[in-house]
Amino acid sequence: MTCKPLSCTDSQRTLLQRTLVAIPIYNEQRHVADVLGRVRQFAPNVLAIDDGSTDHTPTLLAMHPVEVIRHAENRGYGRSMLDAFRWAAVDRQEWVITMDCDEQHEPESIPDFLRAMEEDDADVISGSRYLAPSGSDSTPPSDRRAINSEITAELNQRLGLQLTDGFCGFKAYRVSAVRRLNLDVDGYDFPMQFWVQAVAHGLRIRELPIRLIYNDPNRSFGGPLDDPAARLAQYRRTMHSELMRCRRLLRESAWRDLAVAETTCCTCGH
Repeated sequence: MTCKPLSCTDSQRTLLQRTLVAIPIYNEQRHVADVLGRVRQFAPNVLAIDDGSTDHTPTLLAMHPVEVIRHAENRGYGRSMLDAFRWAAVDRQEWVITMDCDEQHEPESIPDFLRAMEEDDADVISGSRYLAPSGSDSTPPSDRRAINSEITAELNQRLGLQLTDGFCGFKAYRVSAVRRLNLDVDGYDFPMQFWVQAVAHGLRIRELPIRLIYNDPNRSFGGPLDDPAARLAQYRRTMHSELMRCRRLLRESAWRDLAVAETTCCTCGH
């Protein structure tokens, strides 16, 4: 079974045959079986990217009829995303839908992405947990919500976007559009590079409301990013670096202040 009859039309089932659902995974033994079982109800082409899990995740993955990429060691969220894009391109898929494996993204939303993909007016369909709030939404950890809000506002201001959620990993990407980008960030700051390049290369972007679900408010990023101040600083460094790298493809207001600061710093020697 690839799709629930009441959730997908015939044309959406056809589109699914040209769509890869890619799931970055790291130490998700609690959730992987349930997530893959639910995803398989909606998608025939599923890729799990095991980012060097040290728990029972690799054994559990072997019990499911999905393709698997396994990293010998943990290489980061961004590297898993790059693997998903490369796999989709080599496999000649038209779209890749990415989602997390912690049960905070509902596979039942896949038909919503398919409907948006059918409209053919976007290259990136980005899930948003804040576009259409509902009474069933979870309350996110305060530091994560604050950082998301601050960074999303800066992305909007610099890039002329109207995002409500700059960090949601539940997205659909047109493979031919993503192939035009030069992405190389391995960590959780990957979205900062992606959004800058997406605008620089003229990708069409829209958001799609999804539920806000937080099953584990104490979930760790690992390493220094568990410190909110360090995490915010890293996101901003990556964004600003990419803005300067892509400045010839962006409006001047996106990067002018960064160039001035860089010139001032070089002049004063600090």
